[in-house]
Amino acid sequence: SLRKHRLLYSGHPRLLRNEKGPGRTTDNEINGNWISAPTSSIHEARLKAKAKRRLRKNSSRDSGRGDSLSDSSDPVRGSSVPPSSPRGKLLDRKSRLGKGRGLPKKGGGRRKGVWGSPGEVYDLEEVDVQDPNYDEDQENCVYETVVLPLGEDEFDRTVTPIVQEYFEHGDTNEVAELLRELNLGSMHSEVPMLAISLALEGKASQRELTSLLLSDLCRRVLTRSDVESSFDKLLKALPDLVLDTPGAPQLVGQFIARAVADQILSSSYIESYKGRVDCEHARAALDRAAILLKMNQGSGLRIDNLWGTGGGQRPVIQLIKEVNLLLKEYLLSGDPVEAERCLRDLEVPHFHHEFVYEAIVMVLESKGDRTLQIVLQLLKYLCMSTVITVDQMRRGYERVYMDIAEINIDVPSAYSILEQFVDSSFSAGIINRNLRDACPCRGRKRLVSEGDGGRLKLEIC
Repeated sequence: SLRKHRLLYSGHPRLLRNEKGPGRTTDNEINGNWISAPTSSIHEARLKAKAKRRLRKNSSRDSGRGDSLSDSSDPVRGSSVPPSSPRGKLLDRKSRLGKGRGLPKKGGGRRKGVWGSPGEVYDLEEVDVQDPNYDEDQENCVYETVVLPLGEDEFDRTVTPIVQEYFEHGDTNEVAELLRELNLGSMHSEVPMLAISLALEGKASQRELTSLLLSDLCRRVLTRSDVESSFDKLLKALPDLVLDTPGAPQLVGQFIARAVADQILSSSYIESYKGRVDCEHARAALDRAAILLKMNQGSGLRIDNLWGTGGGQRPVIQLIKEVNLLLKEYLLSGDPVEAERCLRDLEVPHFHHEFVYEAIVMVLESKGDRTLQIVLQLLKYLCMSTVITVDQMRRGYERVYMDIAEINIDVPSAYSILEQFVDSSFSAGIINRNLRDACPCRGRKRLVSEGDGGRLKLEIC
């Protein structure tokens, strides 16, 4: 029947297939009815099915090893230990799931397809002249490192940190060496423009450093044509620069005047723009540069004080001159706010003790009480605004105490004026009691007695 054939060909475990032809009787059929197989036959069938499954599994996992099993699960050739045994599985280094990538093991050495053991040093491979790929011209090749020219984005990312670091150390030689290592290509004219753009947003000392940098880079890294091209781009970009820096036209004009004075721009650069400028900002910059050059009278020297006084890079003698000039202007104007602004523009907070020293010496050398009162007012204002710290104020007074003997040679009344000024400073809260008590007093001469023969004795109060 149809059901009987389905059972036969579906591998039912409790039925055995009729292997005889039609019309022949078997042990499993009585009067046309199928009977169950004996228990021993079922056990043999299970063993054969298990052996076949194991054979298929091992053949797919151990393909290429040369090992195979027969139907009776006996190894035909290869290892004497069946892979299914515990010892075979222990020595088998392949994946149990059969999912290996086929790559060599990590850290392997001296095998085909591996890099070698760690720390192994390889000798130089000798060139085989008989090699079909041998090329005689390759032995005479010279290999050099090729640096690609910078693009606009790479230029900004690379050069901007160099300029910003220069504002901190002020070494133009280091900037020149770093720029030489770069392949600027057509971006040479962008270096002055980038430096000036950063300086416009900075302080007066950074603008002074920028002018020094442009003067030193010219003829070393840049040419005069690169500088002129850079200033041409700056004049065209002034409408955009004014949005961030309202005083950009005047500052760019000062850069142009300084460049002409430093001889990195031709003297006819400003004349070449006459009648050719439509932008009002560019006209203002060129007019500013022309006025500064006329004030300099074309001497070819650097225009001093163009950017004001700022930065600790200046010599000490020049800083002392600037402090004296600031004090003289204050004595004429009497405006402490303007004096504070000028002192901040110096950007030398570590040198404020010199300002205090020069102010007190100016009081000692002056005549009249006005100078004493106006300088006392200035020091009190600067002390209250914390522009001059307590330490700098103390150092300034102590320097005057140390030099009072020499000052007294030129100013005979220096001791009395100093005592008056120190007492007023203590009353105004500028100095403390210890600093007031440390003020030196002048020695007074008097006759000791009539029996001393007119000798004078020095008495120190």
